[in-house]
Amino acid sequence: MYSRKKIDKNNKSHFTKIKLSLLSLFFMLISVNVLSQDSIPEKEDLTEEAELKFQHYFFKALSEKSIGNHQKAIENLENCNQILTNDVAVFFEFSKNYLLLNNTLLAKEYINRALAKDENNLWMLKHLVKINQEEKNYTEAIENQKKIIEINPKEKEFLVRLYLYDRQYQKAFSLMNSLEKDNMLSARLRRIKYTLENTKLTENKVDNPTDITGLINQFKTDKSYKVLEQILNLSADKPSELLKFSEEGILLFPAQPFVYLMKAKALNYQKNYKNALSTLQNGIDFVIEDKMEVDFYNEFAKTYKGLGNVKEENKYLQKANKLKS
Repeated sequence: MYSRKKIDKNNKSHFTKIKLSLLSLFFMLISVNVLSQDSIPEKEDLTEEAELKFQHYFFKALSEKSIGNHQKAIENLENCNQILTNDVAVFFEFSKNYLLLNNTLLAKEYINRALAKDENNLWMLKHLVKINQEEKNYTEAIENQKKIIEINPKEKEFLVRLYLYDRQYQKAFSLMNSLEKDNMLSARLRRIKYTLENTKLTENKVDNPTDITGLINQFKTDKSYKVLEQILNLSADKPSELLKFSEEGILLFPAQPFVYLMKAKALNYQKNYKNALSTLQNGIDFVIEDKMEVDFYNEFAKTYKGLGNVKEENKYLQKANKLKS
């Protein structure tokens, strides 16, 4: 009698473990589906064993990417590629991981391989635009964004932002006017449009000297954003100079978020937190790049720390960390 009860108890324990294992697998699959942005491939023409291995490595790659182990993710993707070569989803994941490792050259190579097989894939085209932004290749980003618009016309607003970043103001205005007529201009873009309508814009091109004195002298006669950007970078440890040139930069280049960020840095250094906060709030409307957005969030956090607002400080630090991950 005792042994029978013991057997029944063992059977129940065994079935409980099976149920828990199946439940864990179910939740893992749901999680992976979210992580993959619908990129998990369904393989045909593979043996059952090969398909299981492929899926194992692919899921592992997604899992490693989700926790920031991008090199490990790439290693698993290489295993996938050995089992099944030239797979679109694998190429896409390669590109994502290389971009997160700041290797734009390989990121671009792999996304182009993927697009050669699926040229109208909206997610992949958006990813390519993101790579173009990292390269600061706005000409190419604009052309790829136009392809996206052919697939989804609702993506026109981001094209406006790319025009602004490339300082093609007339094209930006024209597209904003078109969106406004169609009642598709967002509140954020309306604010940008209003700002630009009331500001003189310049688009000069100049040489790029490397010493601060030469840059300042050149900037006196030739108001170029590229020269200004170098002056601001070289003045990072000189708050008064940084404030002076960033304020002039906002007047000349009101659609460039970098000048607002640098002014806020100068104001924070001077403990003028209230004005720093206002500057950041004005500038963040122009941000389209993740890296720049992270910089803004970190500067917001410093500003709120200076104002003694721990809750807002932590909120912006969390935003920055989330965007970096």
